[in-house]
Amino acid sequence: MPMAEHAPPSFRSGELTDPHLAAALKTLELTVRRRLDGVLHGDHLGLIPGPGSEPGEARAYQPGDDVRQMDWSVTARTTHPHVRQMIADRELETWMVVDLSASLDFGTGACQKRDLVVAAAAAITHLTMGGGNRVGAVVATGEQLRRIPARSGRVHAQSLLRSIATTPHPRDGVRGDLHGAIESLRRPQRKRGLAVVISDFLGDITWQRSLRAISARHELLAVEVLDPRDMALPDMGDVVLHDPETGRTREFSVTPQLRADYAAAAQRHRAEVEQTLRSCGAPVMTLQTDRDWIADVVRFVSTRRHSLGASTSRVPRQ
Repeated sequence: MPMAEHAPPSFRSGELTDPHLAAALKTLELTVRRRLDGVLHGDHLGLIPGPGSEPGEARAYQPGDDVRQMDWSVTARTTHPHVRQMIADRELETWMVVDLSASLDFGTGACQKRDLVVAAAAAITHLTMGGGNRVGAVVATGEQLRRIPARSGRVHAQSLLRSIATTPHPRDGVRGDLHGAIESLRRPQRKRGLAVVISDFLGDITWQRSLRAISARHELLAVEVLDPRDMALPDMGDVVLHDPETGRTREFSVTPQLRADYAAAAQRHRAEVEQTLRSCGAPVMTLQTDRDWIADVVRFVSTRRHSLGASTSRVPRQ
């Protein structure tokens, strides 16, 4: 199947007439629902099924149980390992940090990274809404920070995605501020829920402390949005490259040594980002502009279901 058929709809600013926007969002909604409903039957496990927030009854340990839920007092009293089951909250509040800085206005695959950000937000919204669950977002471009209050219902979901898709592009030379966007989730304090960070995570890692503070109270998920050129340079001779976040333009000769150095630096940065995210307790879902993004979402959710099992909390279906 051609790669273009796997691409999310385009949300480039020049194409966002109102009829086009409505059609693009509808196409995205249908794609998400059709593919995700195929793997999430009945009362399905959420995107990040957490352990719940209220202690329940203890039961005998079974292979595959989360050892972090061991009830050591019951284990000591009975001399047999026990785990403490948790009663999940029936209403979940999800907050998304949506990075739309200038580095996301780029793509050499079937779409731009910005398109994948909107698609990821749509998938998360579908997976976490229903049963009174609420979804909100902090949208950051580096030039502005916009907060969309968390509400429930399909009308709100459509409005939220429309707001994300129509966020103005930052001016040339404006750096992104992922740290500021993540930090904005810490105040005011909210009830325990899910925090999702959608970004390409390029640039300095200045957000670790803020993300770790959020992880003390909320479940976390990181959605990494990448393009092949974030990881490797093709053999293309002399080129002129422009960095929209610094406003700098430079001419390069793409030599084999430059390509090797670039790939090594990109690999080190990705490894550091992944290690930092995991140290904060955030599993990572990676989406790429040259891959079938919805298949990657389905694969991630299916893997989470398999690894966490049926003893985790459930999110009611819409």
